[in-house]
Amino acid sequence: MPRELLTLFLPLVLPTVLYLVWLRAVRWSQSGGTVPWRTLPWVWLGITGVALTALVLFVVTVHFGTNVPGVYVAPHVENGKIVPGHIEPAKP
Repeated sequence: MPRELLTLFLPLVLPTVLYLVWLRAVRWSQSGGTVPWRTLPWVWLGITGVALTALVLFVVTVHFGTNVPGVYVAPHVENGKIVPGHIEPAKP
């Protein structure tokens, strides 16, 4: 659960949260502390959130994956026992 929260939810909502914090700080004295919800740029906030999420997923997938040479063997049943999936080293 924490991994999904950090890699999917946080980058998706972070631009909106930062924009609302900035908007509230700028307009605090002008509008009495309320945020005009209808005037927010929802499309741009959504596009920015999706782009940031895609960037985070790309970085996590490319830079934190393992590069183990070998052949992946899927989980299977052997002599009545379940053998978990694993990577067998490549034969020279």
